[in-house]
Parts: sequence; C-alpha cells; structure tokens
Amino acid sequence: MSRPLRAAHHRPVPARELMAVSADGSRIHVEVHGRDDAPAVVLSHGWTCNTHFWDAQIRDLATDHKVIAYDQRGHGTSPAAGRDGYSTEALADDLEAVLAATLAPGEKAVLAGHSMGGMTLMSASRRAGLREHAAAVLLCSTGSSRLLAEARVVPLRPGAVRTRMTRAILGARAPLGPVTPLSRRILKYGTMGAGSSPHRVDTCARIVHDCPRRPRVAWGHVLADLDLDEGVRELRVPTAVIAGTEDRLTPPVHARAIAAALPDCLGLTELSGMGHMTPVEAPDVVTAKIRELVTAYLPARGTAVAEDKMKEEEVA
Repeated sequence: MSRPLRAAHHRPVPARELMAVSADGSRIHVEVHGRDDAPAVVLSHGWTCNTHFWDAQIRDLATDHKVIAYDQRGHGTSPAAGRDGYSTEALADDLEAVLAATLAPGEKAVLAGHSMGGMTLMSASRRAGLREHAAAVLLCSTGSSRLLAEARVVPLRPGAVRTRMTRAILGARAPLGPVTPLSRRILKYGTMGAGSSPHRVDTCARIVHDCPRRPRVAWGHVLADLDLDEGVRELRVPTAVIAGTEDRLTPPVHARAIAAALPDCLGLTELSGMGHMTPVEAPDVVTAKIRELVTAYLPARGTAVAEDKMKEEEVA
C-alpha cells in the first residue's frame, strides 16, 4: 500500500535507497536524498508514520543537504519484526544500523526525531553510533516517560480511568480501515491542532492508516510503558526541542521536562495552536530549526575537508 500512496502524493524521489541490517537481522528501509558531499541530516519518524511524514523537510533540505530518512521497523517498507522485536533497544539498534550504512566513519549529522523518532534518539543516547555521528539533535513533539498519565486524548480528568482508556487506545487491535471523513475528524482531534488545514489532515490520515496493524499494536505497548528519562540525561549533544501547545498525545509538559533535563539544551520552542504532528503542521518552522542546527554545528563537508588539509599541511 505504501508505494502507491507515496506516488499519489508526488513525494520526493530519493537519490538512492538501501536496506540497513539491524543487530537482530531486521531490515530497515532507508532513503538518501540530495548530494553525498553535502551536510548530512537524519530524520526519524514517529509511531504509525513513515518517511512520507518528512516530505516537506526533504523537499527543502535536499537542495543543499544529504537527507537520510528511514522507516522504523514494521512501518512503511521496513518489514515487521518477530513478536519480541519491538523495544526501545530495537529503536536504538535500528538507528545505529542506519547511521553505519549511510555515514562515513566520523561523519557528523544533525539528527531530528518526531514522537517515537525522538524517543529513538533518547534510547540511543549512550550508543557509540550516535555519539560518533550526532553533531546536534532536534526533538519534535515527544516524551520520555509517563505517556499514559499525561496524554489528553481521552477528554477526562487525570486519573486511573483516563490512564486505562489511553492504554487501551495505544494497544487497540481494531484495523483502522480506509480514510473516511469520520476517521479524518478523529485523527485531527487526537493528533493535530484545530486550525490544521484539510490537506494536512488528509496527509497525516493517509500515512497513519497505511501502518500495518501488528507493528502498530506492538509499538503501542512499548510506548505505554516507556521510561527513557535516563536517556534524556545522557543525550550529551546540543539539543533543541519543539512542541505544539495543543498536543494531546505528548502535551508540552513532556517537552518542558526534557528541556530541563538535557545536559546541553538549546531551548524549547512551543508552537501556539499546533498539535502532535508538528513537522506536517508547521513544516517551515521545523525545517528552519534543522537548518539552524546545521549552520551552527555542522560545517559544510567541503569546508571541513579544507580545514583538515590545512591542519595536515601545518603539521608537515
């Protein structure tokens, strides 16, 4: 289903595609856009999404960056894993595999993660692969723990009943079915701001409904019991945080806690009226923040090579 969906939406055409092999043998679909000699950006999407979620960022950034986007296991064109193949450690394994397959040894990149993609970066914070390759990080609309307790998808007061109902939603096994006017309204309520355009709501609905049921449910169980607070404290690279003020899935309380716990936080940007899908709802803001991080922390490949050559000549 995912390939016709992408074609119908005139998605960016990658310069190349490959399959990275994760620690347990899982195959992870990776797209590389732009030029290999340009500054690198790695995009990690969230639960029930796929690389199509980053289309706005890819279109803009690929003109002068190497943009690497990949499908989380069980999403898009990355095959589903076995029953025990879903965990925060698997998220970190897959990211390390993608970095190793697409970046040269020591090559730095700006890493951006949305929702579960942000959790991926937190989970990998102590991994050698992330520490080797991450120049800076952007966390969009994400949380590190207490997702059930803080979520506001269920319109009830905080407490045990709301938490149980939220857990049931995350683990719901019912198929999502085709995109309909009703399903768009439900998705908009749960994941997007009230002012989101019909086009952006439809884009997100088609992406989410394209996610297979088994991985969706498996990852939902992982998110329900998430605890990555220690991973936040170990994310020792310059990190910016973005959150939507109307996010019901990961309300701004999460972003504020993450920003307070990060060793090198570059600040928290709260987007008024935006929901959970910030890269789609506010694409220009998210893209501009990625560009800002590239400019500040990732010199152009050509500049870096020239500087290394000058140092070698000085030593000689």
